[in-house]
Amino acid sequence: MEHRLLGGSGFRVPALSFGTATFGGGTDFFRAWGTTGVGEATRLVDIALDAGVSMFDSADSYSNGLAEEILGRAIAGRRGRALLSTKATFRTGDGPNDIGSSRHHLLATLDASLRRLGTDYIDLWQMHGFDAMTPVEETLRTLDDVVRAGKVRYVGCSNFSGWHLMKSLAVADRYGWSRYVAHQAYYSLLGREYEWELMPLALDQKVGAVVWSPLAGGILTGKVGRNRPAPKGSRVATLGVFGPEPSHEQLYTIVDALEAIAAETDRTVAQVALAWVLHRPSVATVVVGARDEAQLRANVGAVDLKLSADQMKRLDDASARPPTYPYWHQRAVFLARNPPPV
Repeated sequence: MEHRLLGGSGFRVPALSFGTATFGGGTDFFRAWGTTGVGEATRLVDIALDAGVSMFDSADSYSNGLAEEILGRAIAGRRGRALLSTKATFRTGDGPNDIGSSRHHLLATLDASLRRLGTDYIDLWQMHGFDAMTPVEETLRTLDDVVRAGKVRYVGCSNFSGWHLMKSLAVADRYGWSRYVAHQAYYSLLGREYEWELMPLALDQKVGAVVWSPLAGGILTGKVGRNRPAPKGSRVATLGVFGPEPSHEQLYTIVDALEAIAAETDRTVAQVALAWVLHRPSVATVVVGARDEAQLRANVGAVDLKLSADQMKRLDDASARPPTYPYWHQRAVFLARNPPPV
């Protein structure tokens, strides 16, 4: 397994991480993702660790904490081999303070996550979304406190806008507090908006991308294509597309390119789609999920797939979308002095 530095830190993470949103199935939404129990989760953790996939990503909101609980039981007795990544900020109860990135909520939810995971520290703790109701200074001071207390090793964010992240980094630098070293962001061949603002920011400020949904919620697994609708019972068929609905032609153009390169490399469509993300700038680790052993083993096979420059260009061209303002203006008028990331 390849290991990469996480942003500007000295912390190395595996190129692939294992996502645990499929653990538990405690709500209707997460039941469509999966209903993995402790026994099967333990087996998946075994396979992941043997393959070098040593970082496990969760969140306190996944199945109302059940995913963290199952993960904690699955890694019991081998905490030293596992890196734990989890998230907070989303609602965890009915109370007025059971949501957000306030000191009150973060301290309570951190202790709850530690209990469920059966550990006394978290390797990477991320704010699941930007809380505009809480001062950035309050959030970052709280994060610095828990790092200094030894409860958290590194901090990151998720689903931030560019200004959310840059303001947070500036405040952390001003006061000498712990800096975000990771940004867990949506990025795939079907969703490349990350490249417009967040990727250049990540490269400039040394914030590693922890990519979620690299297969676009299961659409880029090879199960969906021209004259091939989502299989009945699949997450895509049950929940639909998570995010903006792509046009059929946009999706089919991408899948056609993936299928052609999969045939050339004797790999699966999903492996090619994952490999494309792994080749992109700023990416530290790609979070993959799996309902069963076969899916996990197949996803791990993407790590050693090296795409040629021509294959990368074909995928880039098939998935290209017109940028919104101000990015189209920057590229049309001032490209020589403001190039996109490469």
